[in-house]
Amino acid sequence: MHEKINKIALLCTVLMTAVLSGCQVVSVKEQAINVTINNERDSILTRDKLSEASVNVLSMTGREAQVCENNPEECVKELQEIPQILDEQLLSTSSELYLAKSLQLGKSAECKTGALTKTRSEEKQQLQTQNLQKCQEQQLQMLDKSIRYSYAYLFQTERAPQDRIFDNRQVQIRDFYNLAIAHLIQIYAERYKTKEAGQRLQVGNSVYTINLDNFPQLKNQSIEQLMSTYNMNFSGLRSITRRDGFGSEFLVVLPEEEISKKDKKYLVDPLNHQYQNGVNPFIHSARYLATTITAIPESANSVEQILNNSNFHLKLYDPYKYDKIKVANKEYALAANFSAPYGLWLAENNLGRAAYLTLINRDDDLVMPHLFMLEPYNPNKKVLVLIHGFASSPEAWIRLTNDIMGDPVLRENFQVWQVFYSTNMPILESRFQINALLQQGFARISNNAPAKKEAVLVGHSMGGVIARLLVSDADITEPAFNIVKDSKLTKFRDNPLFKARFKMQPVPNFSRAIFLAAPHKGTDYADRWHTKLARKIIRVPSAFLGAFADTVQGEIGLSDFLHEVGRDLIQNGPSDLSKKSKFTALTKDINPAPGFKFHSIIGNNTDSDDENIMTDDVVAYQSAYLEGAASNKIIKGGHSVQETPEAVLELRRLLRLHLVDLGLYDPD
Repeated sequence: MHEKINKIALLCTVLMTAVLSGCQVVSVKEQAINVTINNERDSILTRDKLSEASVNVLSMTGREAQVCENNPEECVKELQEIPQILDEQLLSTSSELYLAKSLQLGKSAECKTGALTKTRSEEKQQLQTQNLQKCQEQQLQMLDKSIRYSYAYLFQTERAPQDRIFDNRQVQIRDFYNLAIAHLIQIYAERYKTKEAGQRLQVGNSVYTINLDNFPQLKNQSIEQLMSTYNMNFSGLRSITRRDGFGSEFLVVLPEEEISKKDKKYLVDPLNHQYQNGVNPFIHSARYLATTITAIPESANSVEQILNNSNFHLKLYDPYKYDKIKVANKEYALAANFSAPYGLWLAENNLGRAAYLTLINRDDDLVMPHLFMLEPYNPNKKVLVLIHGFASSPEAWIRLTNDIMGDPVLRENFQVWQVFYSTNMPILESRFQINALLQQGFARISNNAPAKKEAVLVGHSMGGVIARLLVSDADITEPAFNIVKDSKLTKFRDNPLFKARFKMQPVPNFSRAIFLAAPHKGTDYADRWHTKLARKIIRVPSAFLGAFADTVQGEIGLSDFLHEVGRDLIQNGPSDLSKKSKFTALTKDINPAPGFKFHSIIGNNTDSDDENIMTDDVVAYQSAYLEGAASNKIIKGGHSVQETPEAVLELRRLLRLHLVDLGLYDPD
């Protein structure tokens, strides 16, 4: 009997356990940490479905997420009728839904501009165009909604933004807002076939007015292109320098300045030349400008007003001047992409290719040196001038320039000017021309502006030699003409144009210079068989010779002048770098003016620390070393030392030191 009872009890226990376990719907398991993080942070921007936060809110309607993506208006209305849904939940989910719909439309065949084809009949082309425009208008309306709901979430909820500073959701909505602005401007330009920024954008009943109060340089300025930088990526840039914050990152491209035929020719006397427009056209103000755009409602007294009534201002900011902006009476960090304008400038101008074309005398448009300003001129920032070396271009400074942009202290205190020059030119001529260029560049700055003085000059290799002569005081007229005492050129001893090339005075705007791997006393590398062969191929620019010959016509015949040029006083840049050259003999003992601060960064590609052995494979230590330097930094590496992390860090240290000495920066 007892045995039977025990069996029944056991059976009941088993059945009860089975029943109870069958009712269990929650179990515990481990998942990878990346899955957890992705579930919290992924959204419609990172995957093809809505964020978990939005899906959870939509579940209260009983609708599938995909249904709501297809019909955001209906789902948003349903959400508004559910009182249990918090204001943050409603606004954030709606923002993502409208953005998701816009992205969905963008992937459809109707919205793809590539679908238009000229092979079809005119009637079908017209129908395709109409469908495209209709689709784009739908996109714009969805983006308008997303911007409105995003803004309301960010600034008009019961909780203030600073109360949810660590919320993943807030970062998501900020990204929705920023991207929606980017797409709105981009699609509007495509829809209405305009590259230029007009005064207003009409999206349905919404009006977005362009406001340039915080970027006055763009007022009354024709804009060639206004493009979002979200999808831009640049090969060749080690990193993209950005600043996270509020606002959508854009890039403004201004029209290229036209250079008249009169100004394009080689100018023997650039300081006294009468330029077509009164200014040297080889000094280029920044054309590629970083800007950040925000969409701010004209009035934001209530959520209802933001969502349905208010028109918006599209405010453009210069991110170099503004790192914070006031929104809804509070200050927030302003987003920025500093690398994109620089990257596009490098990509579109291909200065590396231009450097080789000038070297073989194939591009007369670049025979005159050029000065490029990389950002809008700021009277309160010190000027940093970079001069590249032989067979090089401003591309040599990519790493340094990008690091300066990424260093808040340096970015706020320096503006970069890059010099491009033809390196087959005689070095004394390059010095003369770059000196004139810099004088004219600084002449544009008012005398009381901080940018006028205490600039820093940096030169690599041949550029380092030129930089040294730009901050030195010397007159080599007599020694130069003594070298050619039997030449017909001696009659030009007192000619002002000739004397100007031999008499050097420091550019007064500089108070510090940095020389990297500079062959101040020449290099044996220039006399190796392969470099000698190259020196024979590389010619002094014909435009330079022709201009000088025209200048002295009547005093000496053209053929005689060209013959005299071949007597080694005037020779191409790489020949000047030889230890045996007349240029080296004339200039090797010229040092910066007394009291002037300068530094040397020297490469050493050997395992020795013997000053007589050390070399970067091109320039020996003894040639790169200058007596009287404030510092000498030896870095392991070859001749392109300016590209090494160690050299960039040393340059950044020296630039900060410059600010410290001027009382502009306190490291403590």
